[in-house]
Amino acid sequence: MSERAAPFHCPYCGDEDLRPSEEGHGAWECHACNRAFRLTFLGLLTRGLTERSPHETSDGGAS
Repeated sequence: MSERAAPFHCPYCGDEDLRPSEEGHGAWECHACNRAFRLTFLGLLTRGLTERSPHETSDGGAS
């Protein structure tokens, strides 16, 4: 398995001064706005597993 993915920007202030937190897997600290946050993978969406019908548009709606 590959290494964990790292966020590029803080979701609160947009700064790039992020460091892994000691709180555990997926926890990050932003040293620009002094916030801590956690990223988690929730799972796959079922709509991503179905084939798109030929008459659907690119935004997922029917034409």
